[in-house]
Parts: sequence; structure tokens; C-alpha cells
Amino acid sequence: MSTRQVVSRLALAAGLALSGFAFAGLARAATVEADKAAGRNPNELRICASNAEAPFSAADNSGFEDRIAIVLAQAMGRKPVFVRTDQPGIYLVRDQLDKNNCDVVMGVDVGDERVLASKPYYRTGYVLVTKTDRNITASDWEDQQIKDQARFAVRFYSPAETMLKRIGRFEDNAAYMYSLVNFKSRRNQWVQVPGDRIVSEVATGEADVGIAFAPEVARYVKASSTPLRITVITKDIDRPNDAPIPMHYDQAIGVRKNDPELVKQINEALEKARPQIEQILTQEGIPLLEPNT
Repeated sequence: MSTRQVVSRLALAAGLALSGFAFAGLARAATVEADKAAGRNPNELRICASNAEAPFSAADNSGFEDRIAIVLAQAMGRKPVFVRTDQPGIYLVRDQLDKNNCDVVMGVDVGDERVLASKPYYRTGYVLVTKTDRNITASDWEDQQIKDQARFAVRFYSPAETMLKRIGRFEDNAAYMYSLVNFKSRRNQWVQVPGDRIVSEVATGEADVGIAFAPEVARYVKASSTPLRITVITKDIDRPNDAPIPMHYDQAIGVRKNDPELVKQINEALEKARPQIEQILTQEGIPLLEPNT
């Protein structure tokens, strides 16, 4: 995840039923603390994971990336071992993968320069979340239907902030945005708005529109008792004298740059596990796009 939250979830610096296949693997998945991680066992796949990254990853291995990692390990003929930390996911590469505490990071952007990436296993994008009965159908963030809205729930450090500035809604929303994190300062610390909070703000009418990367919010949109619409954003963010900020991203598995053999094994396993992976993503409610890589 190299450019999403500044564009990225990890490189800065979303109670679904499990399939029987994944559930069996979940029960067998082992977890060890990062500071107790031993050297690599060829019969294990050590998975870098955060306890504070729902819905991607959670301490009970219920995150959708946890479930995909279990399926991947099984396809490789290995035992999934989660090496967990209480730090946010943005630190997994620096503090876990690079220190050889674990071997794979799930859900990196293809092209993330910090890692060697596998083939993509899904593609999705940024979305607009609105109440269905409001009939906001625009997929262009600059559409007048979006500009006319008053309050936006967004994640910090994300392209959504840039969108609000471009449509003249950032200053009007500043106090509201900080209220979502109890007015904690973002200076010298990682402060973020959870995906479930974005969705609940829209569902209760506190926000007119939520803007987030689809996996951050899809689970909560699907589970909402208030009918909500999730619309994939179609228009990138143009930047003067620089490449546009894309709205759609291929997601892959990252390993250390000196481990091309592991990438080869992962790519082979991804093909075997593709039906199970797509089932998990569909259950999560993530809108899937055709891979671009």
C-alpha cells in the first residue's frame, strides 16, 4: 500500500459469515507475539498482522485479509502463523517485515517500492457512501450532486481530503472531521477515523457523504440496518505538474525484496486459491474491478 493514504493505508507515513473452508483454517491458525517470532520454518507462512486494523485484520483472525492469508497458506501447503502487533498497519513493513519477524504483508499496492509484490489478487477503489433514500448516484467526486452536500466523513491523510479542498468543502468540514477523533491532534502521531465510524455517521444522517477506500467500509455498509449505497469513484484527482492520484488500486502480497522465491510460490498459490479468495471478498461486500496489472 504505497500511495493510497497520502495516498495509502499502510505506506503513509473494511461479523460476516465465513465459508466452511476458511473457517476450518481460521480455527487452526496460530498466533505468536512479534517479539517471540522464531526464524522461518519452511512448513509455516509467517503473516505480518495488526490487531488494530479492522476490518482488514483483527486479533481473532476475523479480518478479511486474515482469512485470505489462511487460504493462501493452505494453498501453499503451509501452516498460517500470524505474527501480531498492536501497532497500526502502517508500521508492518518497517517494524515487522524488514526485521524478519514475519514474511508477508497482505494487501499492499502493486508498485509499493518498499516490498517485492506478488501478482494482484483483487482490484478495487475509493467509494462514496450515501443513504439510499437520498438517491445520490454520482460517481464523479466533482459532480454537482456531491458539491451540493454539506457534511463529509473521511479518513485523514487520504485522497478524500484533497477532494474536499478541490470542491471547497474542507474548511467547512474541519471541525466536524476532528470531532470524529475526539479532537486529537494529528501531529507526531497516527490518528485515524475508523471505517465503521464513517459508515455510522452516514447511516445516522450526521454526514451526507462518506469517502473511503472500499475495503475500509464495505463490511459496515453491508451490515447497516439503514440502507446505504456504495458507489465506486470513477474520476482520478488531477495534479498540476504531477501524475494524477488514482482512485483504483491493484492489491497484492508484499515480501522482502531479497525473497523472489517466496513471491513465486505465492503467485502459484494465488491461482489455486482464487475461488476461495473471491468468495471472501464477495462476502465482505467489496466492489471488485478488473485487475489492471
